[in-house]
Amino acid sequence: MARDLVPSSARHPSWFTPKRLLVIFCVINLLNYVDRGAIASNGVNGSLGTCTSSGTCTSGSGIQGEFNLNNFEDGILSSAFMVGLLVASPIFASLAKCVNPFRLVGVGLSVWTLATTGCGFSFNFWSITVCRMLVGVGEASFISLAAPFIDDNAPISQKTAWLAIFYMCIPTGYALGYVYGGIVGTNLNWRFAFWVEAILMLPFAILGFVMKPLHLKGFATDESKKALISEDIAAPEVRDTEASNVKDSAKPMKEEFSNMFSKMKCASIDLNQFSRFIKDMKALLADKVYVVNVLGYCAYNFVLGAYSYWGPKAGYNIYNMSDADLIFGGITIVCGIFGTLAGGYILDFMTSTIPNAFKLLSVTTFFGAIFCFTAFWFKSVYAFLAFFSVGELLVFATQGPVNYICLHTVKPSLRPLSMAISTVSIHIFGDVPSSPLVGVLQDADNNWRETSLILTSILFPAAGIWFIGTFLHSVDRFNEDGEEQLRDVDGSNTTPLLEPEVV
Repeated sequence: MARDLVPSSARHPSWFTPKRLLVIFCVINLLNYVDRGAIASNGVNGSLGTCTSSGTCTSGSGIQGEFNLNNFEDGILSSAFMVGLLVASPIFASLAKCVNPFRLVGVGLSVWTLATTGCGFSFNFWSITVCRMLVGVGEASFISLAAPFIDDNAPISQKTAWLAIFYMCIPTGYALGYVYGGIVGTNLNWRFAFWVEAILMLPFAILGFVMKPLHLKGFATDESKKALISEDIAAPEVRDTEASNVKDSAKPMKEEFSNMFSKMKCASIDLNQFSRFIKDMKALLADKVYVVNVLGYCAYNFVLGAYSYWGPKAGYNIYNMSDADLIFGGITIVCGIFGTLAGGYILDFMTSTIPNAFKLLSVTTFFGAIFCFTAFWFKSVYAFLAFFSVGELLVFATQGPVNYICLHTVKPSLRPLSMAISTVSIHIFGDVPSSPLVGVLQDADNNWRETSLILTSILFPAAGIWFIGTFLHSVDRFNEDGEEQLRDVDGSNTTPLLEPEVV
């Protein structure tokens, strides 16, 4: 066979097995969210110094105390990374058509590592703000490309479960970040929290450059081009030996290669590249299934974002929880782990399809909203915790299915952009505006119970939007050829799937 002449390195892109890849991406995702939780913790974020009427003053702590930040400036720090994330995500997703995606992840993690180190060396408000924006830039490459990599390499019967395992790291990382930031900030110094994060991320950043690159489904790469050339050169010889009476009616080899490279060549970012980006965006926005999925995700994230920021304060004021941070952190990590995993495994059990994903999203969100809404009516703290925990367990079951739809409703070459735009949308229309808007509502209403009930009620429209998705005509495009994909010779050179271990 001609394919036997292809170098083994082209057929075996990496020593990674699918499970090793999943573990590595989970650890990276965990570190990303540990960083978010750490900067929100009291140990790192700190507080302003105070003075009593008698003239006794206490010095501030953490970032806020050292740089003497007002609450507005302090609030900017918690969301500054969003600027870099939102700007860079579509850029990295578009570059995936030109540059090997695995290398882009390495670049992004390198920026993340340097930016996090810079946070530890910051000397004023503006220096740490710029570093936090760069942290978002670094994270952008990873969030756009990690999920497509995982979806490529997951077993067919466990795709949603693998995505659920990956997204389980979000609530887990947040909760660990609260604890980690508190311990380091209290016992050492808030700067050490960032330096330790950078040290832990550095090996993964280096890995993105030194390992043989992996390939995403639907994208051509230099290595696969070379492998294809070798096969095309060898193929005529095989044909002449086995069937000498068959004439080659194809174009001259030189012209054939010229046409092939002209199609696959990735030009520098110019007007044509921008035109392609606009074309891809139009394709996404014209996909009703994708749009409905993201709209429901925005409404869902509006509630979850405000919960993560205001939840402890609401619990403290409604139920007089002295350790509200610990209680809400514990509920989040337990329900986040079990709920996210359950959602993925249940969808795989139902058979992973887009309509089934919408059904699971709408049902779990609807009943989760009922439990969370009912929880805030109770005056007993124990009844509240019981109902709220069940509600969060159901609500977190959405993570696997919602991202499964984002990945499978578009063709392979659009998946990085699909994930990037989904992430941008849920932040712009979800958790970024929700916290200040809930704050405005609370200032006007001055009743945390009513504010929490109004916020929770938004989960019902989210469930309704996802329910609409069950009636839309949907096509799973996972196996469609991407516009950048090489012609299918035998799959050994172009397949993005990792080779399983041979025993």
